[in-house]
Amino acid sequence: MRKWFAIGPVGTVLAGALALGPVPAPAAAAPPVATAHTKAGTTYFVDCAGGDDNADGTSESTAWRSLARANKVKFAPGDSLQLRAGTTCQGTLAPKGSGTAQAPVSVEPYGRGGAPVVDGAGASAAVLLENVEYYQIRKITVTNTGATPAQRAGIRVLLRDYGIGHHYVIDNVTVRDVNGTDHRYPRPSGGILFEAAGSSVPTGFSGIAVTDSTVDNVDRTGIGITSDWQKRPENPKGPGTEFVPNEGIVISRNTVKNIGGDGIILFNGNRARVTENTVDGFNMRSTDYNIGAYAWNSDRTVIEHNTVRRGKGPGMAFAVEGGNVGTTYQYNYSQDNGGGFLYFCQDDGETAKDGIVRYNISQNDAADAQGLGLLNSFCTGVSNLRIYQNTFYAPNANSLVEVVRPNDFTLQNNVFVGAKDGSTVNDRYGTYRYNLFDRVTALPPNGEHNLAGDPLLTAPGTATSVSDANGYRLQTGSPALKAGSRVTGDGGKDFYGNPVPAVPHIGAYQKAPQ
Repeated sequence: MRKWFAIGPVGTVLAGALALGPVPAPAAAAPPVATAHTKAGTTYFVDCAGGDDNADGTSESTAWRSLARANKVKFAPGDSLQLRAGTTCQGTLAPKGSGTAQAPVSVEPYGRGGAPVVDGAGASAAVLLENVEYYQIRKITVTNTGATPAQRAGIRVLLRDYGIGHHYVIDNVTVRDVNGTDHRYPRPSGGILFEAAGSSVPTGFSGIAVTDSTVDNVDRTGIGITSDWQKRPENPKGPGTEFVPNEGIVISRNTVKNIGGDGIILFNGNRARVTENTVDGFNMRSTDYNIGAYAWNSDRTVIEHNTVRRGKGPGMAFAVEGGNVGTTYQYNYSQDNGGGFLYFCQDDGETAKDGIVRYNISQNDAADAQGLGLLNSFCTGVSNLRIYQNTFYAPNANSLVEVVRPNDFTLQNNVFVGAKDGSTVNDRYGTYRYNLFDRVTALPPNGEHNLAGDPLLTAPGTATSVSDANGYRLQTGSPALKAGSRVTGDGGKDFYGNPVPAVPHIGAYQKAPQ
């Protein structure tokens, strides 16, 4: 996927296209993820401190002792497996049997105390859901450290030649300390992984919700969805014999930190939502190039209201890559990502088109860019990528834009603030309209109505998260005020939730100065 500078194990490159023209309509709501409603079934109990595997396991006083005993049960719709709070169970939890839409199988704690811990002790997964569906996992902690790195996951949901698997809810779970290998795909390692695998039965997911969870200190992927069923005209060299989309995906309100490689990745999504997550520290140990949050070979993905920060260079916050159609990044906050804010690219005959990057704020990205800029593309072919109404504050970036090959993209109504001694804009291919540049060596030659000057931001450099970025409002007298040009289909609201006026300001802020 990623081949920054033609390097990397899976084949993706940096490329983008931002042409004005008919704006793709905002992505419609994702197909609903099944709601949490569990019909009464049998409840089984596991107490790894004081249980007995010879008991019947159907009450707290007759709880089993081990995960191995629980793995012998074939769970039926509505069944629940409860782990005693404050205990640690070693080994792999690998339940058999499936629930239904009306009666999922649930895994959750019972009793008082801290979240029960499932310690995989170096297994290939601490929790393994293999060829089962309609599961809900809540309020447990998972860890999986082996003697040496190996293909390893905290929670692995694996469908192999299964068809479509439905309803997987992972909520309020902590996954930590997984020393996997540096493999994104195939043979992925990471914290919470979903894999659509196989070669004989087209396989995918319908209904994934990963919410309010924490993934900490894992290698290499924080939260990931991959697929062996990628082949389609937009990705003709992809694996598999056909394309199977993953539907109804929501990844929301999670904290993903100290990640060896990519923070959040999504393959084969259809109208997926990645919202309100914090990715704090990625590309920490990988030898590949990595992204904070991105989609691959997906349609109409919306990635919004996320905080992505402290990615080790040359990792970048976001990417518009090959095989993606209609990816939208909006209302995100990006900070201190060594490799920059955005990587855009298509390669190997892939198609990347109709991407939108709007109303985002970037603070001090590309300070450790290792030859990269704030925005980057090193391959060709991205079409109709539109980057507009963003505020980029990069006081330590040598370059604001690095595009070395032809791409079809437009930058409009953006604020760029470079380094004190002037940052460069190395791009002969993008179209620049109504942007405001401060501290650059020269304005880009390819465009119109671009301005130079101090945007008079209220307190640049003081933001810490998507909810604490008030320093990027405009002050009275800013040359950005009413200096932009309205973009058709622009979403209607700025980074702060203000309506966009008929004549917009330049940048992510659209309200009149106070």
